[in-house]
Amino acid sequence: MMLTYDFAAQEIRAFDLGDHFAEAYSNVREWLRGERIELEKDKSLATMGAGLVALLAMGGVMAMMVWRAMRGLATIGDLGMLYRSFQQGQKLMRNLLQNAGKLYTNAMFLEHLFDFLEFEPTIRDPDEPREDAPTPQETISFENVSFRYPETEEYVLQDFSLTLPAQNVTAIVGENGAGKTTLSKLLGRLYDPQEGRVCIDGVNVREYRVKDLREQITMLFQQPMRYQATVAQNIVMGDVHRERSRKALENAARKAMIHETVRELPNGYDTQLGHWFEGGTDLSGGQWQRIALARAYYREAPLVILDEPTSAMDSWAENKWLQSFGRLVDEGRTAFIITHRFTTAMHADIIHVMDDGEISEAGTHEELLDQEGHYATSWRTQLEHGWRASAADVRDESTALPPSP
Repeated sequence: MMLTYDFAAQEIRAFDLGDHFAEAYSNVREWLRGERIELEKDKSLATMGAGLVALLAMGGVMAMMVWRAMRGLATIGDLGMLYRSFQQGQKLMRNLLQNAGKLYTNAMFLEHLFDFLEFEPTIRDPDEPREDAPTPQETISFENVSFRYPETEEYVLQDFSLTLPAQNVTAIVGENGAGKTTLSKLLGRLYDPQEGRVCIDGVNVREYRVKDLREQITMLFQQPMRYQATVAQNIVMGDVHRERSRKALENAARKAMIHETVRELPNGYDTQLGHWFEGGTDLSGGQWQRIALARAYYREAPLVILDEPTSAMDSWAENKWLQSFGRLVDEGRTAFIITHRFTTAMHADIIHVMDDGEISEAGTHEELLDQEGHYATSWRTQLEHGWRASAADVRDESTALPPSP
């Protein structure tokens, strides 16, 4: 049951949500039925009109031929041949008109497909691309970047500048809508800024081929893809061109803290995930997220972008994963992590606090706590909420226990 407040009547009414959706569905079906009836009515009238015109035309022609036959200008054979020809022509014309109507109806749907196929990507390769790979060695920088999403007027970033050290773990924290995810999309050239530039080691990312740039990046968004395939196939999706190795597969799963869970599945890494196919096994949200993390580790790209990598994990799973947090930068990799969890951000080498499209604070976890700014206040608030939640869990568990003898 759901409660709604009617401001006109100033009364609270209760209604069943199922009945509400059933009523909405019935209204849509009634509207569609009315539209179909109107369409069939128009088609029937058009068919009757065309049939009447054809009948009148045939009657007129036959009357003329009878008149000619009575005057000796035509034979009965001519009359029969004309009638047969007219009948066949009428049938052929009817088929042509019906097929033309079907073609018109189908073309209404195909028009959208052709419009879609005519779209051209706005992200293009430069005329003379650089041949070297865009592997971060020193810095990643956003220089006076101004950006707004297509079909919108409000700028997410305006005259924004930020420099991130390469081969380090950098965390960007902030509230929803602050522009954190936009930075990752600009870095991966899913979009280009309207003004300014995004650089890797001082080179504008627009100077590289899009394919070459994205081959150097592994990106994991907050809602990762759940492939209806085996565990191994899900992880291998991180780099389908890489030579497959069971050792590399399991190593990526261990880094994502999902290896032990996979071993307990019915067929291990060959277990079918999802319920699209018979015998599939589903996972929890946190386990799916760790499968996606393993996919990111398997890719072994020099630049790793993780958007809320622990959002679906419980506190225990998150704590286990954070213990291996530093492995992100093994072998010279650069990690760029977007999160609202300070327990995740605190393990980064440097933290940038983002607020309304701007960087308001920056430093290590300890330095930001000493600044007594927004980060420190939010950190204490988040800890306090965590303690309260933990205390509530303990109380719930204690009340569920049987009394001591």
